[in-house]
Amino acid sequence: METTLRGVGVSHGVAIGEVRHMGTAVLEPPAEQISPGDASREQTRARQAVEAVAADLNARGRLAGGEAQAVLEAQALMAQDPELIADVERRIAVGSTAERAVYDAFASYRALLAGAGEYLAGRVADLDDVRNRIVARLLGVPMPGVPVSDEPFVLIARDLAPADTALLDPALVLAFVTEEGGPTSHSAILARALGVPAVVALRGAGEVAEGTLIAVDGGTGEVFVEPSEAKRAALTEAAAVRKAALAASSGPGATSDGHKVPLLANIGGPADVPAAVAAGAEGVGLFRTEFLFLDDSAEAPSEEKQVEAYRQVLEAFPEGRVVVRVLDAGADKPLNFLTPADEPNPALGVRGLRSLLDHPDVLRTQLRALARASEGLPVYLEVMAPMVADRQDARAFAEACREVGLAAKFGAMVEIPSAALRARSVLQEVEFLSLGTNDLAQYTFAADRQVGAVSRLQDPWQPALLDLVALSAEAAKAEGKSCGVCGEAASDPLLACVLTGLGVTSLSMGAASLPYVRATLAKYTLAQCERAAAAARATDSADEARRAAQAVLSGE
Repeated sequence: METTLRGVGVSHGVAIGEVRHMGTAVLEPPAEQISPGDASREQTRARQAVEAVAADLNARGRLAGGEAQAVLEAQALMAQDPELIADVERRIAVGSTAERAVYDAFASYRALLAGAGEYLAGRVADLDDVRNRIVARLLGVPMPGVPVSDEPFVLIARDLAPADTALLDPALVLAFVTEEGGPTSHSAILARALGVPAVVALRGAGEVAEGTLIAVDGGTGEVFVEPSEAKRAALTEAAAVRKAALAASSGPGATSDGHKVPLLANIGGPADVPAAVAAGAEGVGLFRTEFLFLDDSAEAPSEEKQVEAYRQVLEAFPEGRVVVRVLDAGADKPLNFLTPADEPNPALGVRGLRSLLDHPDVLRTQLRALARASEGLPVYLEVMAPMVADRQDARAFAEACREVGLAAKFGAMVEIPSAALRARSVLQEVEFLSLGTNDLAQYTFAADRQVGAVSRLQDPWQPALLDLVALSAEAAKAEGKSCGVCGEAASDPLLACVLTGLGVTSLSMGAASLPYVRATLAKYTLAQCERAAAAARATDSADEARRAAQAVLSGE
């Protein structure tokens, strides 16, 4: 009998296939004791396992490339955390086996982080995956992972670690559904990059039996269990119509009445450029530069190394716009040479621009590298700072850019509500704004973006978040400057129309989402987008906002 489940759709597309569950294993080692004479041997085993897991994560990152590489390299750094390793060795010294010491040290680390604000503890899949990989290696058992199958299937898991998501084969894994996670989790972001339909935060997904036929709609978040032939036919037809519309859609982003809305790509480095170019990106709206710094946690990359990486990206978009975000370190992206190790709440501490202003040599080197990389190129380079809170932050960043003679526009990311509320003040110092809706939602609603239990508050359709977007866009218009969106909100085609109606001047997203947004935007006039935006803001919940906008655009 057909039943419908609803989670959070995080990656567009429809897939129909049989269920396969992520393999599981009991990875809690026995609490055995060792003799004092064995401590040195066990400590060596632990260190070797840690290094092997870190090397494997780095290798997977290099294979996956782009944004996935940055995520997996961050996990490798987590495995090699000096405090964790020291804790493991202390536990071994008092009698624990290597595997038990690792297990207990990670449990203690999780408890500590939860008490410090849950920002990192919310990344359960990331943290547990690192622990499980180390313990599995020490126990000599295989890691649970994506099931082996000769036929394509729909993968169901409690959650997916980035190491699993990054290397999914789209030819075999038609879609995935998870019980945990949120719309801005690492797995959701990587699913969009792969172009695999995905639904997260679906409670009860694990109860769907192995081999059951299901249909997954990554746009609506609906999962149809044992769908009827009529339902399968309807979904297949809708998918075919959508595919045809995408194939017919090309050229610059614009509404049906010719209002231009540049559609840009979010990238993590040179490896992401080919997909962005193939999808027709008009430039880059968010170049995350962290990937280069995560290669080595001990020190910042040299200016020469940075110049080489930046120039590869800039050369790919001649006469296009490339918006570079300077290093956003801290919180979930700690760097040993830059971020404090003992902050009680890293998400609310010294991260982003705050870290760079505390280490001006790192900022100057990056800005000089960008200046050199853009020399002689016709590209329109724009550089923006993450985590700008007020005009003082914006002024400090602009002054740093001018000091190195950077010939580019200087901008500020709006990720903190204060920056949206005082956007006109911030714009007295910089030339453009870019809304990072992932963090803006997190800080507006006090809802960790990695915690599935609060995914309702991470929904970018929340009217309060739309209000902040509108405030920023209105301020930019009043100052004669631009205001784009580079957060994951821009990848939702319907929401892209609403953002356009709110006055946003450009939209940036993962390459896989560009055709969907381009085709949808081209169906409506600017006036329709404005009415949809007004209808969404007049509601009191994300679901109501989505329905109200849909009703306006469908002519109901």
